[in-house]
Amino acid sequence: MTITNGRVPLDAPRPALRRGRLEDRAVEGGKRILLATPRGYCAGVDRAVLAVEKALQQYGAPIYVRKEIVHNKHVVSSLEAEGAIFVDEVDAIPEGARVIFSAHGVSPMVVQAAADRGLDAIDATCPLVTKVHREAIRFARDDFHILLIGHDGHEEVEGTAGHAPDRVTIVNDPDEADTVQVADPEKLVWLSQTTLSVDETMETVRRLRLRFPHLQDPPSDDICYATQNRQVAIKKVAADADLVIVVGSANSSNSVRLVEVALEHGAKAAHRVDYSTEIQQAWLDGVRTVGVTSGASVPEGLVREVLAELEDAGYADVTEVRTAEEDLIFSLPKELRPSRNR
Repeated sequence: MTITNGRVPLDAPRPALRRGRLEDRAVEGGKRILLATPRGYCAGVDRAVLAVEKALQQYGAPIYVRKEIVHNKHVVSSLEAEGAIFVDEVDAIPEGARVIFSAHGVSPMVVQAAADRGLDAIDATCPLVTKVHREAIRFARDDFHILLIGHDGHEEVEGTAGHAPDRVTIVNDPDEADTVQVADPEKLVWLSQTTLSVDETMETVRRLRLRFPHLQDPPSDDICYATQNRQVAIKKVAADADLVIVVGSANSSNSVRLVEVALEHGAKAAHRVDYSTEIQQAWLDGVRTVGVTSGASVPEGLVREVLAELEDAGYADVTEVRTAEEDLIFSLPKELRPSRNR
Protein backbone atom coordinates (compact mmCIF):
# COMPACT_ATOMS: atom_id res chain seq x y z
CA MET A 1 0.00 0.00 0.00
CA THR A 2 1.49 3.32 -1.07
CA ILE A 3 0.68 6.37 1.06
CA THR A 4 0.87 9.85 -0.50
CA ASN A 5 0.07 13.36 0.74
CA GLY A 6 -0.51 12.15 4.25
CA ARG A 7 -0.10 9.27 6.62
CA VAL A 8 -2.26 6.26 7.34
CA PRO A 9 -1.61 5.22 10.96
CA LEU A 10 -0.18 1.74 11.01
CA ASP A 11 0.38 1.15 14.72
CA ALA A 12 -2.90 -0.68 15.40
CA PRO A 13 -3.10 -4.36 14.42
CA ARG A 14 -5.18 -5.14 11.38
CA PRO A 15 -8.08 -7.55 12.01
CA ALA A 16 -8.11 -10.90 10.26
CA LEU A 17 -9.51 -10.58 6.76
CA ARG A 18 -11.12 -12.80 4.19
CA ARG A 19 -8.68 -12.13 1.39
CA GLY A 20 -9.17 -12.21 -2.35
CA ARG A 21 -12.93 -11.73 -2.28
CA LEU A 22 -12.93 -8.81 -4.73
CA GLU A 23 -11.36 -8.89 -8.17
CA ASP A 24 -8.55 -6.61 -9.28
CA ARG A 25 -9.93 -5.20 -12.52
CA ALA A 26 -7.84 -2.67 -14.40
CA VAL A 27 -9.25 0.82 -14.73
CA GLU A 28 -7.76 3.28 -17.17
CA GLY A 29 -5.72 5.89 -15.31
CA GLY A 30 -5.05 3.71 -12.26
CA LYS A 31 -6.88 3.19 -9.02
CA ARG A 32 -6.68 5.22 -5.83
CA ILE A 33 -8.29 5.77 -2.45
CA LEU A 34 -9.03 9.16 -0.91
CA LEU A 35 -9.10 8.57 2.85
CA ALA A 36 -11.08 11.23 4.70
CA THR A 37 -9.65 12.59 7.94
CA PRO A 38 -11.05 13.17 10.53
CA ARG A 39 -13.09 9.97 10.66
CA GLY A 40 -14.07 7.36 13.22
CA TYR A 41 -14.26 7.69 16.98
CA CYS A 42 -15.07 11.07 18.47
CA ALA A 43 -14.28 12.04 22.04
CA GLY A 44 -17.79 11.27 23.30
CA VAL A 45 -17.84 7.79 21.76
CA ASP A 46 -14.35 7.02 23.02
CA ARG A 47 -15.41 8.05 26.54
CA ALA A 48 -18.58 5.96 26.46
CA VAL A 49 -16.94 2.79 25.15
CA LEU A 50 -14.07 3.17 27.59
CA ALA A 51 -16.60 3.63 30.40
CA VAL A 52 -18.09 0.19 29.72
CA GLU A 53 -14.65 -1.41 29.47
CA LYS A 54 -13.47 0.24 32.71
CA ALA A 55 -16.67 -0.71 34.52
CA LEU A 56 -16.21 -4.35 33.51
CA GLN A 57 -12.62 -4.25 34.77
CA GLN A 58 -13.50 -2.44 37.97
CA TYR A 59 -16.73 -4.16 38.97
CA GLY A 60 -16.77 -7.35 36.90
CA ALA A 61 -19.51 -8.73 34.69
CA PRO A 62 -22.32 -8.26 34.16
CA ILE A 63 -22.55 -4.56 33.49
CA TYR A 64 -25.94 -3.50 32.16
CA VAL A 65 -26.20 -0.77 29.52
CA ARG A 66 -29.44 0.98 28.65
CA LYS A 67 -29.73 0.98 24.85
CA GLU A 68 -26.63 0.58 22.69
CA ILE A 69 -23.71 2.41 24.27
CA VAL A 70 -22.98 3.84 20.80
CA HIS A 71 -24.63 3.05 17.48
CA ASN A 72 -22.21 0.51 16.09
CA LYS A 73 -23.01 -3.19 15.89
CA HIS A 74 -19.34 -4.28 16.07
CA VAL A 75 -18.71 -2.26 19.25
CA VAL A 76 -21.87 -3.60 20.87
CA SER A 77 -21.12 -7.24 20.02
CA SER A 78 -17.52 -6.86 21.23
CA LEU A 79 -18.66 -5.45 24.57
CA GLU A 80 -21.28 -8.18 24.89
CA ALA A 81 -18.48 -10.73 24.55
CA GLU A 82 -16.72 -9.03 27.47
CA GLY A 83 -19.79 -9.22 29.72
CA ALA A 84 -21.92 -6.18 28.94
CA ILE A 85 -25.68 -6.75 28.74
CA PHE A 86 -27.66 -4.29 26.63
CA VAL A 87 -31.31 -3.67 27.50
CA ASP A 88 -33.99 -1.39 26.09
CA GLU A 89 -35.26 -0.11 29.43
CA VAL A 90 -34.09 -0.14 33.04
CA ASP A 91 -37.04 -2.27 34.17
CA ALA A 92 -35.30 -5.21 32.46
CA ILE A 93 -32.35 -4.87 34.86
CA PRO A 94 -32.28 -6.75 38.19
CA GLU A 95 -32.82 -4.50 41.19
CA GLY A 96 -29.59 -3.25 42.73
CA ALA A 97 -27.49 -3.97 39.63
CA ARG A 98 -25.15 -1.52 37.91
CA VAL A 99 -26.27 0.30 34.74
CA ILE A 100 -24.53 2.62 32.31
CA PHE A 101 -26.51 5.22 30.40
CA SER A 102 -25.46 5.42 26.75
CA ALA A 103 -23.62 8.26 25.01
CA HIS A 104 -26.93 9.50 23.57
CA GLY A 105 -28.24 10.59 26.96
CA VAL A 106 -31.44 9.92 28.87
CA SER A 107 -34.41 11.84 30.19
CA PRO A 108 -34.97 12.56 33.90
CA MET A 109 -37.71 9.91 33.81
CA VAL A 110 -35.13 7.23 33.00
CA VAL A 111 -32.83 8.47 35.75
CA GLN A 112 -35.71 8.27 38.22
CA ALA A 113 -36.75 4.82 37.01
CA ALA A 114 -33.21 3.58 37.62
CA ALA A 115 -33.20 5.10 41.10
CA ASP A 116 -36.57 3.50 41.89
CA ARG A 117 -35.04 0.09 41.15
CA GLY A 118 -32.02 0.83 43.31
CA LEU A 119 -29.67 0.68 40.34
CA ASP A 120 -26.13 1.99 40.62
CA ALA A 121 -26.11 4.28 37.58
CA ILE A 122 -23.08 5.54 35.66
CA ASP A 123 -23.83 8.29 33.18
CA ALA A 124 -21.81 7.99 29.95
CA THR A 125 -23.79 10.70 28.14
CA CYS A 126 -21.58 12.65 25.75
CA PRO A 127 -20.81 16.03 27.35
CA LEU A 128 -21.90 17.74 24.12
CA VAL A 129 -25.32 16.11 24.46
CA THR A 130 -25.43 17.16 28.12
CA LYS A 131 -24.86 20.73 26.92
CA VAL A 132 -28.02 20.52 24.81
CA HIS A 133 -29.92 19.12 27.81
CA ARG A 134 -28.87 22.14 29.87
CA GLU A 135 -29.94 24.50 27.10
CA ALA A 136 -33.37 22.85 26.99
CA ILE A 137 -33.76 23.18 30.75
CA ARG A 138 -32.71 26.84 30.74
CA PHE A 139 -34.91 27.89 27.83
CA ALA A 140 -37.92 26.05 29.26
CA ARG A 141 -37.34 27.77 32.61
CA ASP A 142 -37.30 31.12 30.80
CA ASP A 143 -40.69 30.34 29.25
CA PHE A 144 -39.46 29.66 25.70
CA HIS A 145 -40.91 27.03 23.44
CA ILE A 146 -38.20 24.84 21.91
CA LEU A 147 -38.18 23.60 18.34
CA LEU A 148 -35.91 20.56 18.57
CA ILE A 149 -34.52 19.70 15.14
CA GLY A 150 -33.88 15.98 15.08
CA HIS A 151 -35.24 12.55 14.30
CA ASP A 152 -38.29 11.59 16.30
CA GLY A 153 -37.61 8.32 18.12
CA HIS A 154 -33.81 8.70 18.22
CA GLU A 155 -32.48 8.12 21.75
CA GLU A 156 -30.75 11.49 21.85
CA VAL A 157 -33.90 13.35 20.83
CA GLU A 158 -35.97 11.44 23.39
CA GLY A 159 -33.47 12.30 26.10
CA THR A 160 -33.33 16.00 25.25
CA ALA A 161 -37.09 16.34 24.88
CA GLY A 162 -37.51 14.59 28.22
CA HIS A 163 -35.81 17.48 30.00
CA ALA A 164 -38.58 19.87 28.94
CA PRO A 165 -41.46 17.65 27.73
CA ASP A 166 -44.10 20.38 27.81
CA ARG A 167 -41.92 22.88 25.99
CA VAL A 168 -40.50 20.85 23.07
CA THR A 169 -41.77 20.27 19.55
CA ILE A 170 -39.70 17.99 17.33
CA VAL A 171 -38.98 19.11 13.77
CA ASN A 172 -37.73 16.16 11.72
CA ASP A 173 -36.69 17.89 8.49
CA PRO A 174 -37.01 21.07 6.40
CA ASP A 175 -40.47 20.11 5.15
CA GLU A 176 -41.81 19.93 8.70
CA ALA A 177 -40.48 23.45 9.23
CA ASP A 178 -43.18 24.59 6.80
CA THR A 179 -46.02 23.08 8.83
CA VAL A 180 -45.03 23.06 12.50
CA GLN A 181 -47.35 25.04 14.77
CA VAL A 182 -46.41 26.94 17.93
CA ALA A 183 -48.51 28.74 20.52
CA ASP A 184 -46.27 31.78 20.96
CA PRO A 185 -44.02 32.68 17.99
CA GLU A 186 -42.51 35.56 20.02
CA LYS A 187 -40.66 33.30 22.49
CA LEU A 188 -39.18 30.58 20.36
CA VAL A 189 -35.73 28.97 20.18
CA TRP A 190 -34.30 26.10 18.17
CA LEU A 191 -31.98 23.36 19.39
CA SER A 192 -30.77 20.30 17.49
CA GLN A 193 -29.70 16.72 17.71
CA THR A 194 -25.89 16.65 17.67
CA THR A 195 -25.44 14.19 14.79
CA LEU A 196 -27.43 15.79 11.97
CA SER A 197 -26.39 17.01 8.55
CA VAL A 198 -25.15 20.56 9.04
CA ASP A 199 -26.56 21.67 5.67
CA GLU A 200 -29.99 20.15 6.23
CA THR A 201 -30.21 21.59 9.73
CA MET A 202 -29.39 25.07 8.47
CA GLU A 203 -32.02 24.71 5.75
CA THR A 204 -34.55 23.71 8.41
CA VAL A 205 -33.60 26.76 10.46
CA ARG A 206 -33.85 29.01 7.39
CA ARG A 207 -37.35 27.82 6.65
CA LEU A 208 -38.39 28.10 10.30
CA ARG A 209 -37.16 31.67 10.42
CA LEU A 210 -39.22 32.58 7.36
CA ARG A 211 -42.30 31.71 9.39
CA PHE A 212 -41.04 32.77 12.81
CA PRO A 213 -38.84 35.87 12.50
CA HIS A 214 -38.29 36.02 16.28
CA LEU A 215 -36.80 32.52 16.38
CA GLN A 216 -33.67 32.58 18.55
CA ASP A 217 -30.47 30.58 18.02
CA PRO A 218 -28.85 28.40 20.69
CA PRO A 219 -25.89 30.04 22.44
CA SER A 220 -23.50 27.78 20.48
CA ASP A 221 -23.70 25.13 17.78
CA ASP A 222 -25.50 21.99 18.92
CA ILE A 223 -24.21 19.81 16.07
CA CYS A 224 -21.02 18.37 17.53
CA TYR A 225 -17.55 19.18 16.28
CA ALA A 226 -16.96 15.58 15.16
CA THR A 227 -20.13 15.41 13.07
CA GLN A 228 -19.23 18.68 11.39
CA ASN A 229 -15.59 17.71 10.82
CA ARG A 230 -16.49 14.38 9.23
CA GLN A 231 -18.99 16.05 6.93
CA VAL A 232 -16.48 18.70 5.87
CA ALA A 233 -13.89 16.02 5.10
CA ILE A 234 -16.24 13.88 3.03
CA LYS A 235 -17.41 16.93 1.07
CA LYS A 236 -13.82 17.50 -0.02
CA VAL A 237 -13.36 13.83 -0.91
CA ALA A 238 -16.71 13.42 -2.65
CA ALA A 239 -15.98 15.99 -5.34
CA ASP A 240 -13.25 13.71 -6.74
CA ALA A 241 -14.74 10.29 -5.96
CA ASP A 242 -16.46 7.84 -8.28
CA LEU A 243 -17.55 5.91 -5.20
CA VAL A 244 -17.65 6.71 -1.48
CA ILE A 245 -17.72 3.95 1.13
CA VAL A 246 -18.86 4.98 4.60
CA VAL A 247 -18.13 2.54 7.40
CA GLY A 248 -20.89 2.68 10.01
CA SER A 249 -24.08 1.05 11.21
CA ALA A 250 -27.57 1.63 9.83
CA ASN A 251 -28.83 3.11 13.13
CA SER A 252 -25.93 5.57 13.32
CA SER A 253 -27.40 8.92 12.36
CA ASN A 254 -24.06 10.55 11.63
CA SER A 255 -22.94 7.61 9.45
CA VAL A 256 -26.13 7.70 7.38
CA ARG A 257 -25.72 11.46 7.00
CA LEU A 258 -22.20 10.95 5.60
CA VAL A 259 -23.64 8.90 2.73
CA GLU A 260 -26.15 11.64 1.99
CA VAL A 261 -23.54 14.39 2.19
CA ALA A 262 -21.22 12.49 -0.17
CA LEU A 263 -23.95 12.18 -2.77
CA GLU A 264 -24.95 15.83 -2.40
CA HIS A 265 -21.37 17.00 -2.95
CA GLY A 266 -20.34 15.16 -6.08
CA ALA A 267 -19.81 11.47 -5.39
CA LYS A 268 -21.18 9.40 -8.25
CA ALA A 269 -22.20 6.67 -5.80
CA ALA A 270 -22.04 6.16 -2.03
CA HIS A 271 -22.71 3.15 0.16
CA ARG A 272 -22.63 2.40 3.89
CA VAL A 273 -21.16 -0.84 5.22
CA ASP A 274 -20.63 -2.30 8.66
CA TYR A 275 -17.85 -4.60 7.47
CA SER A 276 -15.54 -4.83 4.48
CA THR A 277 -17.18 -8.07 3.41
CA GLU A 278 -20.31 -6.08 2.51
CA ILE A 279 -18.53 -4.29 -0.34
CA GLN A 280 -19.97 -5.51 -3.62
CA GLN A 281 -17.89 -6.11 -6.73
CA ALA A 282 -20.44 -4.27 -8.83
CA TRP A 283 -19.78 -1.09 -6.87
CA LEU A 284 -16.16 -1.09 -8.09
CA ASP A 285 -16.75 -1.75 -11.77
CA GLY A 286 -15.29 1.15 -13.75
CA VAL A 287 -14.34 3.00 -10.56
CA ARG A 288 -10.98 4.75 -10.46
CA THR A 289 -11.27 6.77 -7.22
CA VAL A 290 -12.84 5.46 -4.01
CA GLY A 291 -13.44 7.77 -1.07
CA VAL A 292 -13.41 6.13 2.36
CA THR A 293 -14.62 7.50 5.68
CA SER A 294 -16.33 6.28 8.85
CA GLY A 295 -18.91 7.51 11.31
CA ALA A 296 -18.09 8.84 14.75
CA SER A 297 -18.86 5.54 16.48
CA VAL A 298 -16.66 3.34 14.26
CA PRO A 299 -13.36 1.82 15.48
CA GLU A 300 -10.43 2.33 13.12
CA GLY A 301 -9.91 -1.40 12.73
CA LEU A 302 -13.05 -1.65 10.60
CA VAL A 303 -11.70 1.03 8.26
CA ARG A 304 -8.44 -0.93 7.97
CA GLU A 305 -10.42 -3.97 6.85
CA VAL A 306 -12.01 -1.88 4.10
CA LEU A 307 -8.63 -0.54 3.00
CA ALA A 308 -7.22 -4.08 2.88
CA GLU A 309 -10.14 -5.35 0.81
CA LEU A 310 -9.76 -2.45 -1.60
CA GLU A 311 -6.02 -3.03 -1.81
CA ASP A 312 -6.74 -6.60 -2.93
CA ALA A 313 -8.94 -5.09 -5.66
CA GLY A 314 -6.07 -2.93 -6.87
CA TYR A 315 -6.64 0.26 -4.89
CA ALA A 316 -3.19 0.45 -3.32
CA ASP A 317 -2.55 4.19 -3.68
CA VAL A 318 -3.98 5.89 -0.59
CA THR A 319 -4.11 9.66 -0.20
CA GLU A 320 -5.18 11.05 3.13
CA VAL A 321 -7.44 14.11 2.79
CA ARG A 322 -7.20 15.95 6.09
CA THR A 323 -9.43 18.94 6.81
CA ALA A 324 -9.07 19.31 10.59
CA GLU A 325 -7.11 18.21 13.63
CA GLU A 326 -8.94 16.75 16.61
CA ASP A 327 -7.43 16.53 20.08
CA LEU A 328 -10.47 16.82 22.36
CA ILE A 329 -10.59 14.34 25.24
CA PHE A 330 -13.41 13.94 27.76
CA SER A 331 -12.74 12.60 31.25
CA LEU A 332 -14.44 9.39 32.33
CA PRO A 333 -17.57 9.44 34.49
CA LYS A 334 -16.58 10.20 38.08
CA GLU A 335 -17.31 6.64 39.25
CA LEU A 336 -14.60 5.29 36.94
CA ARG A 337 -11.81 7.80 37.46
CA PRO A 338 -8.62 6.37 39.01
CA SER A 339 -8.66 8.76 41.96
CA ARG A 340 -11.72 7.00 43.38
CA ASN A 341 -9.79 3.76 43.71
CA ARG A 342 -6.81 5.08 45.68
